[in-house]
Amino acid sequence: MPSARPDDGRPSSPVTHRSPRTYGSSDYGASDHPVALKILVAGGFGVGKTTLVSAVSQSRPLRTEAGLTAPSRSVDDTTGVRTKSTTTVVMDFGRIDIREGLALYLFGTPGQDRFRFMWDELAIGALGGVILADTRRFAECFSAVDFFESRGIPFIVGVNCFDDSPRHPADEVRTALDLAPDVHVELFDARSRADVRRLLATLVDHARVHWSSETRRR
Repeated sequence: MPSARPDDGRPSSPVTHRSPRTYGSSDYGASDHPVALKILVAGGFGVGKTTLVSAVSQSRPLRTEAGLTAPSRSVDDTTGVRTKSTTTVVMDFGRIDIREGLALYLFGTPGQDRFRFMWDELAIGALGGVILADTRRFAECFSAVDFFESRGIPFIVGVNCFDDSPRHPADEVRTALDLAPDVHVELFDARSRADVRRLLATLVDHARVHWSSETRRR
């Protein structure tokens, strides 16, 4: 297991996340009006973001994938995912109904550092985020953790259990990523609709507690 994430020396973005104030209900979807919540699915290159969105979306998922070229392979770290032939260049989008009156709009971020400038735009109005981690390449999600923490956006970590990846208990993952005690860590399979639904339900509950607490402090 790697040590806690390093400080890469890069300053945090000056963009301040605006909380989803319209989502401040203590029980999402309990009103007479349907509620749609925006969720970010983030992480490094090849950790399973597109797979997650595709596995759970009830509408045809929107993908913006392009083929990996020889020049891009010299820039992108394909360790552990050498058979990967495409990559997301803008975003993935999907929709899922968690329960009656409550829908989640899923926005998958591009994984490469050169597309990281798009994350701030995708994060506007987001209730929270799921950061995907691959135990073969933990360093790929360090910058995603820093992104959410620096903007005050609640998040959980989903450890995508690839067939050939080593398994580590959630507590070891928490230590390796230097996460706060209240950040949930769950092991799951991004190909499993049931696993992804459970992960998203955990995020919604976690974000509800976070934003309710923020409202009381104001």
